[in-house]
Amino acid sequence: MSEVYAARRARLRERCAAGGSEAALVSGDANVRYLSGGAPSGAVLLLGPDRDLLVCTTDPYTDATGRSRPGEEVQVEVLTAPEGDPAVAAAERAGAAGARSLAVEEHHLTVTRHRALRSVAPGLRLGDLGPAVEQQRVVKDDEEISCLRIAAEIADQALGELLESILVGRTERHLALELERRLVDHGAGGPAFPTSVGAGPNSGLAGHVPTDRRVEEGDFLSVCLGADYRGYRSEIGRTFVIGTSPADWQIELYDQVFAAQRAGREALAPGTPYRDVDRAARVVLEAAGLGERTGPRMGHGVGLENDEDPRLAPSAMGKLDACVPVTVDPGVHLPGRGGVRIDDTLVVRPEADGGPELLTITTKELLAL
Repeated sequence: MSEVYAARRARLRERCAAGGSEAALVSGDANVRYLSGGAPSGAVLLLGPDRDLLVCTTDPYTDATGRSRPGEEVQVEVLTAPEGDPAVAAAERAGAAGARSLAVEEHHLTVTRHRALRSVAPGLRLGDLGPAVEQQRVVKDDEEISCLRIAAEIADQALGELLESILVGRTERHLALELERRLVDHGAGGPAFPTSVGAGPNSGLAGHVPTDRRVEEGDFLSVCLGADYRGYRSEIGRTFVIGTSPADWQIELYDQVFAAQRAGREALAPGTPYRDVDRAARVVLEAAGLGERTGPRMGHGVGLENDEDPRLAPSAMGKLDACVPVTVDPGVHLPGRGGVRIDDTLVVRPEADGGPELLTITTKELLAL
């Protein structure tokens, strides 16, 4: 894999050179990992004029997370002083190596940290690298998609086992903790994000933090979880009815959200504008009079972060490429009653290759559990 990371760094180096920067300082955790193959939290990567240097405060070779470690072609410097700042140290090294210009990720730097970079290397001209690495990460290679596929399988397994257990009387918090334990049991490094479980009036809320509310007969139960496998993160969301046949209003609401989610999935194709995917799902809910009950977007990219580019939102600019993994996750919440969320992870594929590849395969049928 070392040649993969070297090629990624070479692409970024070419982009920096085209923009007039001799060196680049990458400080976003996911970006550092993408370019180096592995790094502890807080590390920075310097693409210098004469070497690539990973600066950190923890030895990456003793990391116990099971994730990849930097390749041999990346030099590593571990700061011994507990108060040492890897970004400041890397800027100082760039200046000492003779670099006259340094592109930095301003969106990952505080004002204080940016000032510190200037103070240690006053001869460096600082420029903004912008979201160059995030943009490079959007299209995934086969190895990345393979990790996402496994992460999705793990989440499916954990959710499937939960559905076979007794749910009535258990709290949202208990169910969320059990799901996260099952993710690890099946090989995940951990949850991709805090697991959300909402019952009754809490169902259908995006990002709902589980409470001590107990699951009752007749409730909607919405669950959103994901697995982290080698740093790559899946996402799945489903909604069920507990213990009885669903009420008419529950069936109607579920069918409307399901139709919106299906429309969004069917819109996934190379060349489709991001906002058109959002629109495909949103118009279904607007036609049902639920437009004001939906969220600000209908999906987003996934990868080393569980919420990354592209954003499938009304104002999003750009078009989908092949091999871009995204979620399609419409939801509707009716205050005081509850709601429905349906969320899948898919990979954009051309029609000649079968269309979008569905990674999360747990049934979307409205089940009474």
